[in-house]
Amino acid sequence: MAAHDVEASDGCGVNLVDPEKVGLVRSALPPETDIVELSDVFSLLGDPGRLRLLMSLLEGGELCVCDLAATTAMSESSVSHALRLLRAHRVVSVSRRGRMAYYRLDDGHVRMLLDLGLTHTGHTIAVHPERTGAGRKGATP
Repeated sequence: MAAHDVEASDGCGVNLVDPEKVGLVRSALPPETDIVELSDVFSLLGDPGRLRLLMSLLEGGELCVCDLAATTAMSESSVSHALRLLRAHRVVSVSRRGRMAYYRLDDGHVRMLLDLGLTHTGHTIAVHPERTGAGRKGATP
C-alpha cells in the first residue's frame, strides 16, 4: 500500500455514520471549562521535574521544600516554582507549622491518577513516534 493510500484512509468519507451516537456522546461530554482544567492538570503532569515531585510526595507523604529538592535533585527555587503551579491547580496542598511549609498530594484522586499512570506504563511499551520520527511522512522507524 502506498503512503498516500494510508493518509487517505485516515479520514472519514462521510460527515456522520451514526448521528444518534454522535448526539449521545456530545451530550455526555463534560463542559468545555472542565476539559480545559483537565488538560491543564495533564500538562502539569507532563513535566518530568513536576512528576518527580509528585512521585516523591506519593512515596514520602508530606515533605518540605528542602526535602523535596533533595529527593528530586532540583534546586529549591525550581521546587518552589513547581509547587506553586501544582498548588494553583489543586494537585498538591500545603500545611504550615511555624516557618516551615509541608506539601502533600491534595487528595486521593491525585494519588489514584499517579498510581494508574504507573500501572499503565508498567505493562505497556510505548513506541514514541514523536521522538523517533516514525509516523512522519518519509521517516523510517
